[in-house]
Amino acid sequence: MKVAIGSDHAGFQLKEELKKVLQEMGHECIDFGPGGSESVDYPDFGEKVSLAVSSKTVDRGVLICGTGIGMSIVANKFPDIRASLCNDLYTARFSRLHNDANVLVIGGRIVGIDLAREILKTWMTVEFEGGRHLRRLQKIKSIEERYSGWTTKT
Repeated sequence: MKVAIGSDHAGFQLKEELKKVLQEMGHECIDFGPGGSESVDYPDFGEKVSLAVSSKTVDRGVLICGTGIGMSIVANKFPDIRASLCNDLYTARFSRLHNDANVLVIGGRIVGIDLAREILKTWMTVEFEGGRHLRRLQKIKSIEERYSGWTTKT
C-alpha cells in the first residue's frame, strides 16, 4: 500500500518513527514533510497529504500535529477524506472497521511512541466491515456533494 505521511514540528519525531513502522510493514511511505523540527504551519503539510489521498495518488495518509485536532480539521476539508483522530487502539480499530477512515491523525504531544506504533499497526491492518456502515458512508458522501462549493455570506 502507498501511504502519505506528514506532520508539523510538534509531530516531527513521531512522524520519523512511524515511517519506519510503515516500511517494516511493507508499505511504500511518501514523506510530505517537514524535514526537521523547526516551527512550521500544520495546514501546509495537512494539505499536501490530504490532496494526495483525495486525488488517489496514495491509498492512505497519516498526519501528526501536537493534539491532532488541527490536522483533522484540515484533512476533512478535502473530498473523499475520512480523517480520524485516533489516540487509542479502540478508535483506531473502529475508524477503519465502521468508518473506512483513509487518513489517520495522531496527537504527537498526546500519544507516546509505543502506543502510536500500535495505533498505526492496528489502523493499517483492520479492514472496513461494509454492510450497514456502507450506507452511512454513502450518506456522508451525499452531504459532501450537496455542500461542495457552498459558502456563507459574511
